[in-house]
Amino acid sequence: MTSTLVLRGEKARDAAADLELSVELLRAVAVGTMRDDRVVRVYAPLPTVAMSRRESRMPGFDLASQAAADRGFTPVIRPTGGRAVAYDSSCLVFDVIEREPELADQRAFFLRVGEALVAAMHRLGADARVGEVPGEYCPGEFSVNARGAVKLIGTSQRAVRGARLLSGMVALGSVAHLVDVLVAVNAALGLEWDAATFGTLRDEVPAAASPLDRAAVEDALIGALGQM
Repeated sequence: MTSTLVLRGEKARDAAADLELSVELLRAVAVGTMRDDRVVRVYAPLPTVAMSRRESRMPGFDLASQAAADRGFTPVIRPTGGRAVAYDSSCLVFDVIEREPELADQRAFFLRVGEALVAAMHRLGADARVGEVPGEYCPGEFSVNARGAVKLIGTSQRAVRGARLLSGMVALGSVAHLVDVLVAVNAALGLEWDAATFGTLRDEVPAAASPLDRAAVEDALIGALGQM
C-alpha cells in the first residue's frame, strides 16, 4: 500500500525557493530519506512567471524576464519542462512526488495524475476532462480542461533515478492579470497562444463563492492525488 505525506499550509518563501523545495523533496523520496512513497504538496505561491530551461535559451528570454518583472512577477526557471506559466496567491500550485524503483512510462504517470485531477475537479462541480485545448498556454496532451474550451490545469514533469515529480497549477479567481503578463512574456519569446483559453476554476464551478474556497480545492486535490 502506498503511503502518502501531505504538505499544506506552508508559508511561501520566494519564487525560486518554492521551486527548489520541489526538487529537494524529489531527491529525498528518490534516495529513501523520506519513509513515504508519495508526497503531495499544495501551496499558495508568490507572483511568479515560471519558464523552462529551454525557454531560458531563447533569444527573447531577457525581454520576457523583464516583462514579467515590470508587472510584479518574479521570473524563474522551473525544474520541470513545458512553457511559461504565470501564477500568484490567487492560484493553487501542487506537486506530486512518487517513488519509482524502476524507470516508468512518463505518459502513464501524466495520465494517472490527470485522471486524478479530473476526479478532483468533478468533486468540486467542474466539467473537467484530460486533453489539450488548441491555443492553450504551456500546451500539453495531458492538460486538464473545462468543457473542452479552456485550460484549467497544466502539468509538467521531472524524473530522477528512483522518483518522479509532477507539478501543476490551477487558478481559483480572476485571471485577467495573469493573462496580461503571459501575453507580454510569450510575445517576447515569440510564442503564440490564445489568451481566451486561460481558464479559472471560479468560472467553472456552479454558484462558486467569490473567491472560491481554497480549503475545499486543497481537500479535493489532496484526496484525489493521495489515493490515485
